[in-house]
Amino acid sequence: MPSATGWSGPEQPARQQPLDDPQAMRRAGRELLSLALIDARNHLLRLLAQDASAPALQLALRAGWYQDWWIARHLQRQRGEACDPRSPRLAGIEPLADGWVGGSSPLPTPEALRGYLAETLEITLDLLAAADESDAALHFYRLSLLHEDRLCEALAERLLLGAPPARSEREPLWHPAQRWMLGSVPGGLVPQGERWAHEVAVPEFEIDAQPVNWARYLEFSEDGGYDRPELWSDAGWRWVQREGRRAPRQVEQFHGGVLVLRQGGLQRAPAGQPVLHASRYEAEAWCRWAGRRLPTEPEWELAACTGGSRGYVWGDVFEWVAGSARAWPGAGRTAPGGLDMSPPADAPERPGVLRGASFATRSRWGHPKARRYAPPERDTMFCGFRSCAL
Repeated sequence: MPSATGWSGPEQPARQQPLDDPQAMRRAGRELLSLALIDARNHLLRLLAQDASAPALQLALRAGWYQDWWIARHLQRQRGEACDPRSPRLAGIEPLADGWVGGSSPLPTPEALRGYLAETLEITLDLLAAADESDAALHFYRLSLLHEDRLCEALAERLLLGAPPARSEREPLWHPAQRWMLGSVPGGLVPQGERWAHEVAVPEFEIDAQPVNWARYLEFSEDGGYDRPELWSDAGWRWVQREGRRAPRQVEQFHGGVLVLRQGGLQRAPAGQPVLHASRYEAEAWCRWAGRRLPTEPEWELAACTGGSRGYVWGDVFEWVAGSARAWPGAGRTAPGGLDMSPPADAPERPGVLRGASFATRSRWGHPKARRYAPPERDTMFCGFRSCAL
């Protein structure tokens, strides 16, 4: 994934179209944002046509409502992050929309929802055409795009659409000790979890060139991995016992080959395909079994930003890393409309962190600085992991 800052990912086209360029999209102006918002809405409607269940309708509804709430009805939208999120709002185009989202009104029919999505997008595009070309004025339009693309990702996860590619094994990569700027610098859209760039010392480390695949994970299972409490954290072992787990989610057969549930049927997963729907508990247990460990965030990010020319592959699955969710130094309060709230410092239970992107992530958000937070038992996402030497 090329950019002006020099980071790259493997097997990407030398020249990307702006709609697929994550660096360009974070600083997108009115014209590019307009094209991207139309593209995102079309993608959402295609997915919605395949799933008209109540959870799918709720997800799709939030795309239109977010634009209505933060753009059409928001009198301070031009101020961006400096706005008062509690300021009075205009009336919405659909009186029932707040109730749809809040659960106090029945969900709309698929036909009514498509109409609402068409109207909200039309208003958003009209207001965007008159907006200033500044980070503040475009803040909520950029956030709306990120929000909608994430909703599409969630719909793809519900539908179990697609799968990551199978890859040939590559040798782990060694990195010398160095200093690294972890996180993102100001400018354009910077998601809350990436704020702000700060220098950290990274000791030398060896990291897998690609996520752990089914062939390697199958060995763990066949060696009794799900029956050996010494391989699991206390919380992880309680989870295994409570859930009765014998394999990652959606795996229907785990001996003599991996059969996974995809799009309503069983498919044989290639041995070289990354492990999918793994919880962090499973990732940690595999690492203990293999005599390895999960990478730290600085290790993962450094390798993703600098290792592409050496065969470092990322973006097939979200990847669990070591440590718990926390804000970077100087992050400050969550920006209005933000999607990635950091847990309070005194929270009794802290989510884990996933880095990178998955095959279902729109290419425009495949950024090596991106972070997601999720509970360690979360396995509905297209998530896997890689390991480092001890």
